[in-house]
Amino acid sequence: MKEREDTCVHVASGEFYAQQVRAFLEVHGIASEFRGEALRMTHGLTLDGLGEVRIHVRPEHVARARELLERVEAGDLDLEQEP
Repeated sequence: MKEREDTCVHVASGEFYAQQVRAFLEVHGIASEFRGEALRMTHGLTLDGLGEVRIHVRPEHVARARELLERVEAGDLDLEQEP
């Protein structure tokens, strides 16, 4: 994915949660890319934005990805739930 073409759909606190979100989106047919502070990889921490992971998807998947993640936040879906 090229940086200018994709859109951030979620900001995760740390690598573990970001990997869960990525796997959830991929199960639903949406490829994603991570962007974020490199400290998350070496120290595994999140403090005042350090360690945050921005999850980006292609423009054609933005609406569906946001819908799915909103449903997770509302409790309608679980990150580990199969489609």
